[in-house]
Amino acid sequence: MAVPVAFFAVFFGYPVSAIVGRGLREGGEWRLGRVGEVLTDPDVLHVLWFTCWQAVASTALTLAVALPGAYVFARFDFPGKRLLRAVVVVPFVLPTVVVGSAFLGLLGRGGLLDELWGVRLDTTVWAILLAHVFFNYAVVVRTVGGLWAQLDPRQEEAARVLGAGRLAAWTRITLPALAPAVAAAALMVFLFTFTSFGVVQILGGPGYATLEVEIYRQTAQLLALPTAAVLTLVQFAAVAALLLFHARTVRRRESELRLVDAAGTARRPRGWAAWTLVLGNVSVMALLLLLPLGVLVERSLHGPEGYGLWFYRALASTDGGTFLVPPLEAIANSLGYAAVATVIALLVGGLAAAALTRRAGRLVRGFDALLMLPLGTSAVTVGFGFLITLDKPPLDLRSSWLLVPLAQALIGVPFVVRTMLPVLRAVDGRLREAAAVLGASPLRAWREVELPMVRRAVLVAAGFAFAVSLGEFGATVFIARADSPTLPVAVARLLGRAGATNYGQAMALSTLLMLVCAAALLALERIDVNRSGEF
Repeated sequence: MAVPVAFFAVFFGYPVSAIVGRGLREGGEWRLGRVGEVLTDPDVLHVLWFTCWQAVASTALTLAVALPGAYVFARFDFPGKRLLRAVVVVPFVLPTVVVGSAFLGLLGRGGLLDELWGVRLDTTVWAILLAHVFFNYAVVVRTVGGLWAQLDPRQEEAARVLGAGRLAAWTRITLPALAPAVAAAALMVFLFTFTSFGVVQILGGPGYATLEVEIYRQTAQLLALPTAAVLTLVQFAAVAALLLFHARTVRRRESELRLVDAAGTARRPRGWAAWTLVLGNVSVMALLLLLPLGVLVERSLHGPEGYGLWFYRALASTDGGTFLVPPLEAIANSLGYAAVATVIALLVGGLAAAALTRRAGRLVRGFDALLMLPLGTSAVTVGFGFLITLDKPPLDLRSSWLLVPLAQALIGVPFVVRTMLPVLRAVDGRLREAAAVLGASPLRAWREVELPMVRRAVLVAAGFAFAVSLGEFGATVFIARADSPTLPVAVARLLGRAGATNYGQAMALSTLLMLVCAAALLALERIDVNRSGEF
């Protein structure tokens, strides 16, 4: 636990507490009365209520849409499955400003629905909910589907032979085994929608605002640090309470599971019912995931003289004056930053997950909650905190390239932990004990017993961490240097400038980000490893 605790203390606790302290201290004294003033403001209470209920609605809708997809990926083998698994994750890493613009093209003025049926959904809560499902579909499919693929289907088949119906066998055998993974996926979806920023700001209009949007407005636009500090504390309290509840309830329901090779549980669909289920879910994925991505590609190719590569060629120059370097260099920057962030996230998150499987008690539950706090913390707060704290020896990193992957790793660690933890806890502890009795050291027992079983989980965790790092925007926008922007930062800068050329370049750069992510995830899918650790 020492390395993860030190990492979070230095690169999360210290920066966030510093920015909150600046907002609540004046003249060397604490002004705690500001907390009551802010929390009794009717506008703030309205923002808090909307933040909570839209997160609950988004989580429920995402689970309802994505769980059938998780089953299809886990239990069926069909043409194009590997490619589709990679494509499903692509929306998750796109910058929120890009997704907001894509959904405006579908749901807003002059969008597809407006042209076909005269229906507009922008500035409504439905646009926000659909965009949240678009973002988080992959979280449920990969997290739940990975474990589902490793559950031995013969257990459910045995229940049916003994007289249980299909629904009874699923609810009494499969669902309890999946409960920890479903809860982990729901937790991550809730945290992401609870702190939603770009989607709500673009699609919700002035009528809707989450805590994250309000913190940004109070900090960047009104320079009201006291109000922003109080809202950050409220966000902390809500997220910490949720994480502690999750740790206390779900942990008790986890148990050792019989895991099998995922490659042996999937089968070709047989019969019209199976093919209808597969094709129906593929159709949902196409409408929900591919249609917005298709809008990005179409707009990136629609230049001033018709369709072509005009906007892509413009990325190789700095004529627009938006960047010190050609925007195309952001691709190499993002790949380098994401690779380093992935290594950091695997190291910190892997140690944390291992510690959580070997200890129990209140201290460990608090440690588990600590690891998830970055997902529920304002990216604005983290970014500003980095700038005002990591600028003096021995942590003078403000001019260092390492600052960006450190911020990205903060977001990647929770995904590593939540992806690896259910599989590590499902490993029978008697296997480690048997290895120890036979003379193996703890390190050798881990290398030869546990690692082969969880190797696939490590690779999936690495893929998630890499994808999240590629698309991280909130904190990176404050700390990325002008001469080495990341892809999301470059897209945001282009979208922030008027003109069709800048907008077209933003769409072209977004398309490149989508393709880079899809290629990386597809390469991960093709790695031939022992799949007994599929998760």
